[in-house]
Amino acid sequence: MTVDAANHTTGTTGTGQRTEQPAPARPDGTDVPPFPVFDAPGVPENVSDVSAVHREVTYTRAIGFRPLKMDIWLPRQAAGPVPLVVWVHGGAFQLGDRRELPPTFAPNSVFRLLNEAGIACATVDYRHCLEAPFPAQLHDLKAAVRYLREYADHLNIHPDQFGAWGESAGGHLVAMLGLTGNREDLDGGLGAQGHPSGVSAVVDFYGVSSLVDIPPMDTPDGLFPPALTAAVPAGMSLQPGPMLVGGSDSPDLLAAASPVSYVAPGAPPFLLVHGDSDGLVPHFQTDLLAAALADAGVEHQVVTIKGGDHCFFGAEDQLDHILDAAVGYFSRKLGTP
Repeated sequence: MTVDAANHTTGTTGTGQRTEQPAPARPDGTDVPPFPVFDAPGVPENVSDVSAVHREVTYTRAIGFRPLKMDIWLPRQAAGPVPLVVWVHGGAFQLGDRRELPPTFAPNSVFRLLNEAGIACATVDYRHCLEAPFPAQLHDLKAAVRYLREYADHLNIHPDQFGAWGESAGGHLVAMLGLTGNREDLDGGLGAQGHPSGVSAVVDFYGVSSLVDIPPMDTPDGLFPPALTAAVPAGMSLQPGPMLVGGSDSPDLLAAASPVSYVAPGAPPFLLVHGDSDGLVPHFQTDLLAAALADAGVEHQVVTIKGGDHCFFGAEDQLDHILDAAVGYFSRKLGTP
Protein backbone atom coordinates (compact mmCIF):
# COMPACT_ATOMS: atom_id res chain seq x y z
CA MET A 1 0.00 0.00 0.00
CA THR A 2 1.25 3.49 -0.83
CA VAL A 3 -0.24 6.91 -0.22
CA ASP A 4 -0.73 9.40 -3.03
CA ALA A 5 -0.92 13.17 -2.83
CA ALA A 6 -4.71 13.11 -2.71
CA ASN A 7 -4.79 10.99 0.47
CA HIS A 8 -5.96 7.84 -1.30
CA THR A 9 -4.54 4.39 -0.80
CA THR A 10 -3.38 2.65 -3.93
CA GLY A 11 -2.49 -0.94 -4.67
CA THR A 12 -2.55 -3.51 -7.40
CA THR A 13 -5.05 -6.20 -8.26
CA GLY A 14 -4.13 -9.71 -9.24
CA THR A 15 -4.11 -8.58 -12.88
CA GLY A 16 -1.69 -5.73 -12.19
CA GLN A 17 -4.28 -2.97 -12.57
CA ARG A 18 -4.04 -0.07 -10.15
CA THR A 19 -6.88 0.34 -7.70
CA GLU A 20 -7.88 3.40 -5.69
CA GLN A 21 -9.82 3.64 -2.46
CA PRO A 22 -10.78 6.69 -0.40
CA ALA A 23 -8.67 7.39 2.65
CA PRO A 24 -10.23 6.72 6.07
CA ALA A 25 -11.82 9.62 7.93
CA ARG A 26 -12.38 10.67 11.54
CA PRO A 27 -15.97 10.83 12.85
CA ASP A 28 -16.05 14.55 12.00
CA GLY A 29 -15.28 13.72 8.36
CA THR A 30 -11.64 14.86 8.38
CA ASP A 31 -9.50 12.75 6.04
CA VAL A 32 -6.75 10.76 7.74
CA PRO A 33 -3.91 9.47 5.55
CA PRO A 34 -3.51 5.74 6.22
CA PHE A 35 -0.24 4.69 7.77
CA PRO A 36 2.07 3.52 4.95
CA VAL A 37 2.74 -0.20 4.82
CA PHE A 38 6.00 0.23 2.88
CA ASP A 39 8.09 2.98 1.29
CA ALA A 40 9.11 3.61 -2.30
CA PRO A 41 12.74 2.69 -3.10
CA GLY A 42 13.92 6.29 -3.33
CA VAL A 43 17.09 7.33 -5.15
CA PRO A 44 20.05 4.95 -5.50
CA GLU A 45 23.62 5.78 -4.55
CA ASN A 46 26.35 4.98 -7.07
CA VAL A 47 28.92 2.98 -5.10
CA SER A 48 31.14 1.81 -7.97
CA ASP A 49 31.32 1.66 -11.73
CA VAL A 50 29.31 -1.57 -11.45
CA SER A 51 26.71 -0.96 -8.73
CA ALA A 52 24.09 1.52 -7.57
CA VAL A 53 22.41 0.84 -4.22
CA HIS A 54 19.03 1.77 -2.77
CA ARG A 55 19.82 1.69 0.95
CA GLU A 56 17.58 1.32 3.99
CA VAL A 57 14.42 0.64 2.00
CA THR A 58 11.46 -0.20 4.24
CA TYR A 59 9.77 -3.08 2.46
CA THR A 60 7.14 -3.72 5.10
CA ARG A 61 5.80 -2.48 8.41
CA ALA A 62 3.81 -4.51 10.90
CA ILE A 63 2.14 -3.11 13.99
CA GLY A 64 4.22 -3.91 17.05
CA PHE A 65 7.44 -4.70 15.18
CA ARG A 66 10.38 -2.73 13.81
CA PRO A 67 10.16 -1.71 10.14
CA LEU A 68 11.91 -4.29 7.98
CA LYS A 69 14.61 -3.08 5.62
CA MET A 70 16.38 -4.17 2.48
CA ASP A 71 19.22 -2.81 0.36
CA ILE A 72 18.82 -3.19 -3.40
CA TRP A 73 22.01 -3.49 -5.45
CA LEU A 74 21.47 -2.75 -9.14
CA PRO A 75 23.89 -3.23 -12.05
CA ARG A 76 24.51 0.24 -13.45
CA GLN A 77 25.19 -0.80 -17.03
CA ALA A 78 21.94 -2.70 -17.61
CA ALA A 79 20.06 -1.69 -20.74
CA GLY A 80 16.86 -3.62 -20.01
CA PRO A 81 15.17 -5.43 -17.13
CA VAL A 82 17.58 -7.70 -15.25
CA PRO A 83 17.10 -10.83 -13.11
CA LEU A 84 17.18 -10.41 -9.34
CA VAL A 85 18.46 -12.56 -6.48
CA VAL A 86 17.30 -12.15 -2.89
CA TRP A 87 20.20 -12.67 -0.46
CA VAL A 88 19.29 -13.93 3.04
CA HIS A 89 21.86 -13.75 5.82
CA GLY A 90 22.61 -16.42 8.42
CA GLY A 91 22.99 -16.19 12.18
CA ALA A 92 21.14 -19.18 13.67
CA PHE A 93 17.86 -17.21 13.38
CA GLN A 94 19.21 -15.19 16.33
CA LEU A 95 21.75 -12.69 14.99
CA GLY A 96 22.94 -10.91 11.86
CA ASP A 97 21.53 -8.43 9.39
CA ARG A 98 21.29 -7.86 5.66
CA ARG A 99 24.68 -6.07 5.38
CA GLU A 100 26.68 -8.91 6.96
CA LEU A 101 28.28 -11.67 4.96
CA PRO A 102 30.05 -14.65 6.53
CA PRO A 103 33.49 -13.75 7.95
CA THR A 104 35.20 -15.78 5.23
CA PHE A 105 33.57 -13.68 2.47
CA ALA A 106 34.99 -10.34 1.33
CA PRO A 107 32.71 -7.40 2.24
CA ASN A 108 29.91 -6.91 -0.31
CA SER A 109 31.32 -9.71 -2.47
CA VAL A 110 28.00 -11.47 -3.07
CA PHE A 111 26.24 -8.26 -4.11
CA ARG A 112 29.11 -7.05 -6.30
CA LEU A 113 29.57 -10.38 -8.08
CA LEU A 114 25.87 -10.60 -8.92
CA ASN A 115 25.92 -7.05 -10.30
CA GLU A 116 29.01 -7.82 -12.36
CA ALA A 117 27.04 -10.70 -13.90
CA GLY A 118 24.16 -8.36 -14.76
CA ILE A 119 21.94 -9.56 -11.88
CA ALA A 120 20.35 -7.30 -9.28
CA CYS A 121 20.52 -8.27 -5.61
CA ALA A 122 18.18 -7.42 -2.73
CA THR A 123 19.74 -8.16 0.65
CA VAL A 124 16.94 -8.48 3.16
CA ASP A 125 16.41 -8.25 6.92
CA TYR A 126 13.89 -10.52 8.62
CA ARG A 127 12.62 -10.93 12.16
CA HIS A 128 14.81 -12.92 14.52
CA CYS A 129 13.37 -15.80 16.50
CA LEU A 130 12.79 -13.92 19.78
CA GLU A 131 11.04 -11.12 17.91
CA ALA A 132 8.58 -13.60 16.40
CA PRO A 133 8.59 -17.40 15.97
CA PHE A 134 8.39 -19.21 12.66
CA PRO A 135 6.72 -18.71 10.18
CA ALA A 136 7.28 -14.96 10.69
CA GLN A 137 10.69 -15.15 8.97
CA LEU A 138 9.17 -16.80 5.90
CA HIS A 139 6.34 -14.26 5.86
CA ASP A 140 8.94 -11.48 5.86
CA LEU A 141 10.82 -12.90 2.88
CA LYS A 142 7.61 -13.37 0.94
CA ALA A 143 6.69 -9.74 1.64
CA ALA A 144 10.13 -8.72 0.35
CA VAL A 145 9.62 -10.66 -2.89
CA ARG A 146 6.20 -9.09 -3.44
CA TYR A 147 7.65 -5.63 -2.75
CA LEU A 148 10.32 -6.13 -5.38
CA ARG A 149 7.69 -7.16 -7.90
CA GLU A 150 5.60 -4.13 -6.95
CA TYR A 151 8.52 -1.88 -7.96
CA ALA A 152 9.97 -4.04 -10.73
CA ASP A 153 9.45 -1.43 -13.43
CA HIS A 154 10.94 1.34 -11.28
CA LEU A 155 13.98 -0.81 -10.42
CA ASN A 156 14.45 -2.17 -13.96
CA ILE A 157 14.21 -5.77 -12.78
CA HIS A 158 12.38 -8.65 -14.43
CA PRO A 159 9.53 -9.84 -12.17
CA ASP A 160 9.59 -13.36 -13.61
CA GLN A 161 13.33 -13.92 -13.09
CA PHE A 162 13.79 -14.03 -9.31
CA GLY A 163 16.15 -16.31 -7.40
CA ALA A 164 17.04 -16.70 -3.72
CA TRP A 165 20.46 -17.34 -2.12
CA GLY A 166 21.20 -17.80 1.56
CA GLU A 167 23.75 -19.22 3.96
CA SER A 168 23.22 -21.21 7.19
CA ALA A 169 19.92 -19.98 8.69
CA GLY A 170 19.51 -18.03 5.46
CA GLY A 171 20.01 -21.26 3.51
CA HIS A 172 17.15 -22.80 5.47
CA LEU A 173 14.95 -19.77 4.75
CA VAL A 174 15.63 -19.60 1.01
CA ALA A 175 14.88 -23.31 0.79
CA MET A 176 11.57 -22.64 2.54
CA LEU A 177 10.92 -19.72 0.17
CA GLY A 178 11.63 -21.85 -2.88
CA LEU A 179 9.50 -24.76 -1.70
CA THR A 180 6.41 -22.77 -0.65
CA GLY A 181 5.87 -20.51 -3.66
CA ASN A 182 2.37 -21.89 -4.18
CA ARG A 183 1.39 -22.06 -0.51
CA GLU A 184 -0.99 -19.14 -0.02
CA ASP A 185 -1.49 -20.23 3.59
CA LEU A 186 2.14 -19.25 4.24
CA ASP A 187 2.06 -15.85 2.52
CA GLY A 188 1.52 -14.05 5.82
CA GLY A 189 -0.40 -11.02 4.52
CA LEU A 190 2.36 -8.46 5.18
CA GLY A 191 3.47 -5.70 2.84
CA ALA A 192 2.72 -5.43 -0.86
CA GLN A 193 -0.16 -7.54 -2.14
CA GLY A 194 -1.32 -8.76 -5.53
CA HIS A 195 1.99 -10.37 -6.56
CA PRO A 196 3.34 -13.93 -6.35
CA SER A 197 5.97 -14.66 -3.71
CA GLY A 198 7.74 -17.58 -5.40
CA VAL A 199 11.22 -17.73 -6.92
CA SER A 200 12.65 -19.59 -9.92
CA ALA A 201 15.99 -20.85 -8.54
CA VAL A 202 17.56 -21.43 -5.11
CA VAL A 203 21.17 -21.56 -3.93
CA ASP A 204 21.45 -22.97 -0.40
CA PHE A 205 24.83 -22.74 1.37
CA TYR A 206 25.00 -25.24 4.29
CA GLY A 207 21.42 -24.67 5.45
CA VAL A 208 19.43 -26.82 7.86
CA SER A 209 16.84 -28.94 6.05
CA SER A 210 15.36 -30.89 8.98
CA LEU A 211 15.17 -29.26 12.40
CA VAL A 212 13.96 -32.58 13.79
CA ASP A 213 17.26 -34.25 12.87
CA ILE A 214 19.79 -31.52 13.63
CA PRO A 215 22.16 -32.40 16.51
CA PRO A 216 22.44 -29.91 19.40
CA MET A 217 24.67 -26.96 18.60
CA ASP A 218 27.92 -27.28 20.58
CA THR A 219 29.17 -23.75 21.23
CA PRO A 220 32.55 -22.99 22.84
CA ASP A 221 32.52 -21.41 26.29
CA GLY A 222 32.45 -17.62 26.04
CA LEU A 223 31.08 -17.52 22.48
CA PHE A 224 27.89 -15.89 23.76
CA PRO A 225 28.93 -13.53 26.59
CA PRO A 226 26.33 -12.59 29.23
CA ALA A 227 25.86 -9.14 27.70
CA LEU A 228 24.72 -10.88 24.49
CA THR A 229 22.29 -13.28 26.16
CA ALA A 230 20.85 -10.91 28.79
CA ALA A 231 17.58 -10.45 26.88
CA VAL A 232 16.96 -14.18 26.43
CA PRO A 233 13.99 -15.23 28.62
CA ALA A 234 14.90 -17.35 31.61
CA GLY A 235 14.80 -21.04 30.74
CA MET A 236 14.82 -20.45 26.97
CA SER A 237 17.05 -22.86 25.07
CA LEU A 238 19.74 -21.28 22.93
CA GLN A 239 19.43 -24.10 20.41
CA PRO A 240 18.41 -22.51 17.07
CA GLY A 241 15.65 -24.99 16.21
CA PRO A 242 13.66 -24.72 19.45
CA MET A 243 14.22 -20.95 19.55
CA LEU A 244 12.84 -20.64 16.02
CA VAL A 245 9.57 -22.33 16.99
CA GLY A 246 8.99 -20.39 20.19
CA GLY A 247 11.07 -22.38 22.65
CA SER A 248 9.54 -25.77 21.98
CA ASP A 249 11.19 -29.08 21.19
CA SER A 250 7.95 -30.49 19.75
CA PRO A 251 8.80 -32.69 16.73
CA ASP A 252 5.62 -31.52 15.01
CA LEU A 253 6.55 -27.84 15.34
CA LEU A 254 10.13 -28.50 14.29
CA ALA A 255 8.95 -30.48 11.25
CA ALA A 256 6.55 -27.69 10.28
CA ALA A 257 9.54 -25.31 10.17
CA SER A 258 11.72 -27.68 8.10
CA PRO A 259 12.27 -27.46 4.33
CA VAL A 260 12.11 -31.25 3.85
CA SER A 261 8.46 -31.11 4.92
CA TYR A 262 7.54 -28.98 1.89
CA VAL A 263 9.34 -30.67 -0.99
CA ALA A 264 6.92 -31.38 -3.83
CA PRO A 265 7.01 -31.76 -7.63
CA GLY A 266 7.20 -28.43 -9.41
CA ALA A 267 9.64 -26.81 -7.02
CA PRO A 268 12.37 -24.64 -8.60
CA PRO A 269 15.88 -25.99 -9.20
CA PHE A 270 18.29 -26.07 -6.24
CA LEU A 271 22.05 -25.76 -5.93
CA LEU A 272 23.13 -27.14 -2.54
CA VAL A 273 26.69 -26.32 -1.42
CA HIS A 274 28.07 -27.74 1.83
CA GLY A 275 31.43 -28.44 3.40
CA ASP A 276 32.24 -32.04 4.27
CA SER A 277 33.72 -30.94 7.62
CA ASP A 278 30.88 -28.71 8.81
CA GLY A 279 30.79 -29.07 12.59
CA LEU A 280 27.73 -26.87 13.09
CA VAL A 281 25.33 -28.02 10.36
CA PRO A 282 26.45 -31.51 9.31
CA HIS A 283 26.55 -32.35 5.62
CA PHE A 284 23.80 -34.95 6.10
CA GLN A 285 21.35 -32.04 6.34
CA THR A 286 22.03 -31.33 2.66
CA ASP A 287 21.84 -35.06 1.93
CA LEU A 288 18.33 -35.19 3.44
CA LEU A 289 17.10 -32.32 1.28
CA ALA A 290 18.78 -33.69 -1.84
CA ALA A 291 17.11 -37.07 -1.30
CA ALA A 292 13.70 -35.44 -0.87
CA LEU A 293 14.20 -33.35 -4.00
CA ALA A 294 15.23 -36.45 -5.95
CA ASP A 295 12.17 -38.36 -4.77
CA ALA A 296 9.94 -35.49 -5.96
CA GLY A 297 11.69 -35.20 -9.32
CA VAL A 298 13.00 -31.71 -8.58
CA GLU A 299 16.12 -30.61 -10.43
CA HIS A 300 19.03 -30.17 -8.03
CA GLN A 301 22.79 -30.27 -7.77
CA VAL A 302 24.96 -30.97 -4.70
CA VAL A 303 28.46 -29.53 -4.44
CA THR A 304 30.54 -30.81 -1.53
CA ILE A 305 33.47 -28.63 -0.47
CA LYS A 306 36.41 -30.75 0.65
CA GLY A 307 37.73 -29.60 4.01
CA GLY A 308 35.01 -26.99 4.38
CA ASP A 309 33.64 -26.24 7.83
CA HIS A 310 30.69 -23.93 8.48
CA CYS A 311 31.02 -20.66 6.51
CA PHE A 312 33.63 -22.60 4.48
CA PHE A 313 36.28 -22.09 7.15
CA GLY A 314 39.20 -24.30 6.16
CA ALA A 315 38.35 -23.91 2.48
CA GLU A 316 39.04 -20.21 2.03
CA ASP A 317 41.27 -20.96 -0.95
CA GLN A 318 38.18 -22.34 -2.74
CA LEU A 319 35.89 -19.44 -1.93
CA ASP A 320 36.29 -17.51 -5.18
CA HIS A 321 35.35 -20.65 -7.10
CA ILE A 322 32.38 -21.33 -4.78
CA LEU A 323 30.94 -17.84 -5.21
CA ASP A 324 31.55 -17.82 -8.96
CA ALA A 325 29.75 -21.17 -9.23
CA ALA A 326 26.71 -19.80 -7.39
CA VAL A 327 26.54 -16.67 -9.54
CA GLY A 328 26.98 -18.77 -12.67
CA TYR A 329 24.12 -21.01 -11.55
CA PHE A 330 21.79 -18.03 -11.32
CA SER A 331 22.96 -16.75 -14.69
CA ARG A 332 22.01 -20.07 -16.27
CA LYS A 333 18.71 -20.57 -14.45
CA LEU A 334 17.42 -16.99 -14.53
CA GLY A 335 19.07 -15.73 -17.69
CA THR A 336 20.85 -12.42 -18.12
CA PRO A 337 20.02 -9.44 -20.34
